[in-house]
Amino acid sequence: MTASPPRFAVPHPLVLLTVCVGLAAVASHLLPAGEYERRLDEESGQLMVVPGTYQEVEPSPVGPFDAIVALPRGIAEGVSVIALVFLIGGAFTVVDETGALKRGITSLVRALRGRDLLVIPVVSLFFATGGVVENMQEEIIPLIPVLLILTRRLGFNPMVAVAMSAGAAFVGSAFSPINPFQVAIAQRLAELPLMSGALFRIVFLLIALAFWIGMTMRYASRTRGRREAVDEGDAEGVRPSDLGIFALVLATFALAVVGMIVWHWGFDELSAAFFIMGVVVGLLAGMRLTGTAQAYVRGFRGMAYAALLIGFARSIYVVLQDGRIVDTIVQAMFTPLEGLPVMASAFGMVAAHTAIHVPVPSVSGQAVLTMPLLVPLSDLLGMSRQVTVLAYQYGAGLCELLTPTNGALMAILASAGVRYEEWIRHVIPLYLGLVALGLVAISVALGVGL
Repeated sequence: MTASPPRFAVPHPLVLLTVCVGLAAVASHLLPAGEYERRLDEESGQLMVVPGTYQEVEPSPVGPFDAIVALPRGIAEGVSVIALVFLIGGAFTVVDETGALKRGITSLVRALRGRDLLVIPVVSLFFATGGVVENMQEEIIPLIPVLLILTRRLGFNPMVAVAMSAGAAFVGSAFSPINPFQVAIAQRLAELPLMSGALFRIVFLLIALAFWIGMTMRYASRTRGRREAVDEGDAEGVRPSDLGIFALVLATFALAVVGMIVWHWGFDELSAAFFIMGVVVGLLAGMRLTGTAQAYVRGFRGMAYAALLIGFARSIYVVLQDGRIVDTIVQAMFTPLEGLPVMASAFGMVAAHTAIHVPVPSVSGQAVLTMPLLVPLSDLLGMSRQVTVLAYQYGAGLCELLTPTNGALMAILASAGVRYEEWIRHVIPLYLGLVALGLVAISVALGVGL
């Protein structure tokens, strides 16, 4: 019997990200260093690129040792996100140790007996809403163990847990009409009214979510295995105290959304809100301060690997910045679009945003870097600025589903026990379908003069 050739396997996530750091360092030796001039935007407090000011500067190649030094620097630069992961992870460990989540899942499974697939649209719409309103990513990491309990009870594999949480959230973010970290910041930089084109975006958001949820349900049905038996200790129904815990958790998420949209909260404020939630839940459940603190420590341990992945992913951008080649990459991607017809240029923007999002994995950072360059280009071509924002959303936003430099994605996959190459094989056809939908949306927008 002939042995089948071994299937390609992506290295361990830490190895993969370290290799990417090394490749970024090599690129700093191969690409010319260059920079745009920047000015301070008083409204946002951010440094904005000045179009037409790109020039080559003195090379700053990153050596092997400096590339390794970038690893702790990346962790330091991502400290606010990492603190959020630790504190949310600790808070949900407290919630989990009250037993409320297990009892709630058991009750849900019993209630949906015979209609188990309905769990997928319900959970997906919850996470998609998080993506639409607040670009939910890192907040998903501590919820993965809970989702794994749910999927095991229903006989679904861990891929389903990732698809109906992270996948749905990323799709919601990319097609959102209000996401403050994507469309809102891009529209402000393009000098468009916030929420302009919202109805158009909502139509394609609904189509995208219907496609994603439908394909997730199809996959779950085809790969379904044996359900996990319910432990006798979990067989009791939801207690009245559990309802209070659930209400507190939902109220905290609602507060986080309002805080980001109305009060312009950042990661630090979100960390504080969820930390308070965990403490209150622990005290209400009778765990006292010591028991609550011990649960937090167990949560911190569980989130350590995820936090490390986020820091390593940040290190790639640190190396590119040190090598002074980020602006070179952006300039090389967008310059060829100047001589193309309007629709070809719009499609080219989607492709360029996709490519740029690998070395620049922050959607808000990418908007600040690229929109000041693309708005004058779109005006020159006679392209609507709204279309320019759509190209950014569908290029950068959907790339979140794929890029290994997205630390949150890598941490979610690691928490779920799903290998990166397994996720890629599953998601590539869906990603291509969503990109095709985005190109249709851009074509329609150009046709109706959005």
